[in-house]
Amino acid sequence: MHGMTTYFIRRLLLIPLTFLAITFLVYAVLRVVPGGPIEQAQLQIKMAAMQEGGSTGSASAEAELQIPEDAMKELKKYYHLDKSIPEGYVRWLWGIVRLDFGRSYVYGEPVLDVITSKFPISIYFGLIGYFASWLVCVPLGVTKAIRHRTGYDTWTSVLVFIGYSIPGFVACLMLMVLLGGGSYFDILPLGGFRSDNWEQLGFFAKIIDQLRHTAIPVFGYLIGGFATMTILMKNSLLDNLGADYVRTAFAKGLSENRVVFVHAMRNSLIPLTVGIGQALGLLFAGSFLIEKTCNIPGMGLLGYTSIIQRDYPVILGTLVFLVLIRLTGNIFSDIVWAMIDPRIRFSK
Repeated sequence: MHGMTTYFIRRLLLIPLTFLAITFLVYAVLRVVPGGPIEQAQLQIKMAAMQEGGSTGSASAEAELQIPEDAMKELKKYYHLDKSIPEGYVRWLWGIVRLDFGRSYVYGEPVLDVITSKFPISIYFGLIGYFASWLVCVPLGVTKAIRHRTGYDTWTSVLVFIGYSIPGFVACLMLMVLLGGGSYFDILPLGGFRSDNWEQLGFFAKIIDQLRHTAIPVFGYLIGGFATMTILMKNSLLDNLGADYVRTAFAKGLSENRVVFVHAMRNSLIPLTVGIGQALGLLFAGSFLIEKTCNIPGMGLLGYTSIIQRDYPVILGTLVFLVLIRLTGNIFSDIVWAMIDPRIRFSK
């Protein structure tokens, strides 16, 4: 027990160091790459002048379109770009400590408000997708293990590896083409979280509408871990069915169902807990590919659009949550693993 406590304390102490290293690296990269708010302001001035016919393309006209030096200093100060990278990072980090993530360049709102408004949507799809994976993959893996090397095992293996070869967002696109609006079947929406008239719908109509918007994204989440979880469940159960304690249980006269679903099943689920940390990241951060494909206004789509629009405060804000969730999620996986498997001992 002392070794495990030391291990987890050491892991917890590594979180701040890892957090500082990742956020400083991303902050520095964002500061040096082109296309920031200053460059976008200059581009907007040039585009406005060209639309008004005030730019002739000459050197003098080009000089007139440049932002004056005083205005440039004010812009840099406004966007907190007037300090060096280390000084700017320290100021940004002090704001994070005080839960001041700054204001979004695009939305004009506090970054923390923008991010937290997207959490419920990503958590909704992430939770349903995660539990759907367990409900589908665990029973499938168990039946494949029980019927190992039978025809059922063969054709379900083909199904598993087909799913392994299809990325989640591609599966969403395929379903949209087959079942989405404008297709032959036309039974599911092409994206979004809810219909535009959702507030005017009745209670049961709201449930149906929400389920219709949920089907395609959740299928994308499900197929993403479908093959891995199914094969992991099958192989883990096969290993446990060949263990000595299972043979002892059969020798004592216990029924096959009790041996498989009580004794072997409990130990076979242990390796699946390793993915809990990654699942926590998916719950809060979402999958930007699936959310982009399905036009779901969650954390994933927010992060994607923030990168495209160079909304640096939102990019860094989402990074803070993503890093902390992933780091703590990995430790949480180890804790759960140690709790459900007494054989686990962390000594380093």
